[in-house]
Amino acid sequence: MNLKDRLLLRIQNDGPMTIADYMTECLMHPEHGYYTTRDPLGVRGDFTTAPEISQMFGELIGLCLAQTWLQQGKPERIVLAELGPGRGTMMADILRATQSVPGFHDAAEIALLEASPVLRKVQSKTLRGYEPKWIEAISDLDDLPLFLVANEFFDALPIRQFLRDGDAWRERLVGSDGDSLAFGLGSQKAHAALNERLKDTRDGDLVELCTAAVPALNAIAGHITRCGGAALIVDYGDWRSLGDTLQALRAHETAAPLDQPGQADLTAHVDFEILAGAAHAAGCNHTKLTPQGVFLERLGITTRAQSLAAPLSGSQLETLIAAHRRLTHPEEMGNLFKVLGLYPPNAAPPPGLEP
Repeated sequence: MNLKDRLLLRIQNDGPMTIADYMTECLMHPEHGYYTTRDPLGVRGDFTTAPEISQMFGELIGLCLAQTWLQQGKPERIVLAELGPGRGTMMADILRATQSVPGFHDAAEIALLEASPVLRKVQSKTLRGYEPKWIEAISDLDDLPLFLVANEFFDALPIRQFLRDGDAWRERLVGSDGDSLAFGLGSQKAHAALNERLKDTRDGDLVELCTAAVPALNAIAGHITRCGGAALIVDYGDWRSLGDTLQALRAHETAAPLDQPGQADLTAHVDFEILAGAAHAAGCNHTKLTPQGVFLERLGITTRAQSLAAPLSGSQLETLIAAHRRLTHPEEMGNLFKVLGLYPPNAAPPPGLEP
């Protein structure tokens, strides 16, 4: 029985499911889940992330974290962590770029949060010689200063969608229409978590909630508040959710989210206001939300690109120029992706970001 048939049977027995439940099944089902059964990255996969576009991305992230470590007094033992590390490409770039920072590697214990058995094997090969530790949850991190990066991690967390109906809301659900999956709406209800959104929405507006993001961010922020360190959250989205941003990607093309469950990546834009609120609740400082292009330019990506370009010509040079543009240009990833930094009270923000 494929995943679609399993979902239809579940709906027949239990009724329509939330979009969050649907996303969880599609992405993480042990037999048919998108992330649990494949390496989704690269030309042969379904999407490409910034670290796969150019080494410059991971290098600058690494130097940013290393400089933050220096600013915080070079603690002797730290956790260098990544959430959703893909193939391990960014962590490898981080480690290569920071190997000349005296003491940083000696201090660092590498921790990776990865749910996919397939990708864990790839990461193990990519990071051979560095002895990374894989964790199941943020709470598994050792109680040390935490220097963490999460690139395109929060966008894959399950969301729920609500349509405003008067002074209440109707949840968008996944049900069935014959042999097909179909969207529908639940009954009108009040939702305490959406009370504040009554002030900035109108009848018929759709709002998304990612309930899994708050405890995850709160755990990261609480760790940094207690132990020191910093976190860089890089993802696509904006300060506040409004409208339907659920999307499916298959073979680098958009697809209908309900068409091929388990065979396409499902993501949604990140509501950074919710993440910032979770950080504040944990007593952790957060930076201004900054476009990725601005952040990378502040860290010196153009200078790094010029250095890499010096010995190149022909197609290699063209590839480098295209990568720089894709990461930084406002019409590419430069404005769509944003960066939020977390840092302890009474400490300076990570380089490239403003308090």
